[in-house]
Amino acid sequence: MLGTKTETLQRRTVGENIWLSDIDDETGSQDFLSLLEANELQPEILESEEAVGAAMLAELEAEARSHHDDIVMILLGGRGAQSLHRLLGQRAARGRDDLIARLHVFTQDALAPLRMNNSLSFVRDFERLLGEAFFSQVKSFTPMQTNVPDLPTLEAELSSYVQKLDALGGADIFFLGHGPEPEDASHLAYIRAGSGATATDIAGLIPISSGILDHHITKFKAGGSTINADDETECRQATHILTLGPAAILNAKRIVQSVVDASTAPAKKRTYRRVMETVIADDPAERAIQLDQNPGLWLRLHPNYRSLILTDVLN
Repeated sequence: MLGTKTETLQRRTVGENIWLSDIDDETGSQDFLSLLEANELQPEILESEEAVGAAMLAELEAEARSHHDDIVMILLGGRGAQSLHRLLGQRAARGRDDLIARLHVFTQDALAPLRMNNSLSFVRDFERLLGEAFFSQVKSFTPMQTNVPDLPTLEAELSSYVQKLDALGGADIFFLGHGPEPEDASHLAYIRAGSGATATDIAGLIPISSGILDHHITKFKAGGSTINADDETECRQATHILTLGPAAILNAKRIVQSVVDASTAPAKKRTYRRVMETVIADDPAERAIQLDQNPGLWLRLHPNYRSLILTDVLN
């Protein structure tokens, strides 16, 4: 996979999108892209959201058994990992847990500017489900910093965040979701369709849209968050999305995707099937266009992934 060199991160702009990249060279990115094998998407259909959460926990336990070092885990926000988070929270509440004590925990996306304690921030949702005992036991917790006044500061904070992730060797296990985009495209983390992300982009800042804000607020409400009017007003004033990029996904040792909310987000039925059925081009230039138009396809370029879904995703 690509080796990150965050001490030499390049700033790359595509329209209003800002990407932090290993290589400020489209040709170099396409050269790397041409080396990646496109895999078929073969989902595992489980009977319930609780079963998906248990399978995700089993993946984390398998990672822990495979070595004795610390574990770098990327949390998934929103509905997709709520069952996993409840299981981890229950486990932490029973007392000191050796697995949890080995975790370096990172987030993968965020809205900004936004107070860290806003009920519509992923951090607050993680705290609600994982609980105080979990965060008191982990080796470290590094959320994306969003309570900052301006874009240059946001960019600097994101760069520092990436450097810390890289210093720990990148993600051992990256929990991913699957989000709908217009025209039946999809996103991973918050890599938006048409945002210009390439295989060498580690993280980015993307201008936000009212549609994304509506989707974000709706999924938090569906997930059981209690949201007051002031928090929603502040959230609707967010201007940017901070997100890990394709390089962070491709560099992860293991990807575990979960899609459990097609009943409340029915567009995912179409967008997930499109990721399954798309023929990924061999030509790197054509492939780059496909991936920009439908970032959900990045999953299929990772050699070590698992995609967990419920029956209704393919109905």
